[in-house]
Amino acid sequence: MTLSACPIDALLVGAVAPLPDGRSPSGIRKSATDRALWLSPTGLQGDAQADLRVHGGPEKAVHHYPREHYAHWASRSGRADLLANAGAFGENVSTRGWDESNVCIGDVVRLGEALVQVSQGRQPCWKLDVHFGEPGTAREMQASGRTGWYYRTLEPGWVRSGAEATLVERPHPQWPLSRLIALLFSRDARFAPEWALAAELPALAERWRRTFGKRVASSSVEDWEPRLRTPPPEA
Repeated sequence: MTLSACPIDALLVGAVAPLPDGRSPSGIRKSATDRALWLSPTGLQGDAQADLRVHGGPEKAVHHYPREHYAHWASRSGRADLLANAGAFGENVSTRGWDESNVCIGDVVRLGEALVQVSQGRQPCWKLDVHFGEPGTAREMQASGRTGWYYRTLEPGWVRSGAEATLVERPHPQWPLSRLIALLFSRDARFAPEWALAAELPALAERWRRTFGKRVASSSVEDWEPRLRTPPPEA
């Protein structure tokens, strides 16, 4: 499996703002910029997240989403306005050529002048449904495996649109993200040996390793509903 260098088509950041429901703050709305932005261990200059318990932080410094996936979403979504440009899914980096099948956990990537490492895939939440105004969007992202992935920052540096993303090192070539994502979103206990292997991957984010480890210990899969189900309006 090879991974050729690819240019960053769009670099995107955004502030926290209310979602269309008027009650849920989120940093999912990103805008493209032509300026060079500093990438620190916690994220890109000018970017923000609303709920730091589950978004942002060192293991989710940058979210990368393949532009090719937009064709899938266009076939099921009525939000042509959102899908007309990169950023519909709150991604910071948009490219063509890399996806979950050819990017591996632990890949070390030169992203402009910064050095980053693939840390985990995305676990979509109900705010995607509210953002699109289409119930089931988060579930479809999970079911299809089109989640994109996150980087941790190894060496801070400047990143800008048009700069190249280049693979520097691949410590786990047998672990493409598509394999890990399929394992995470499977309830089939026959995958328990695979869960055990994933729990020991040193490059995988601690939260994911802990999740796989708990499954092995309990022989059960955690409840996804609180993450996927939009909370009812407060009375």
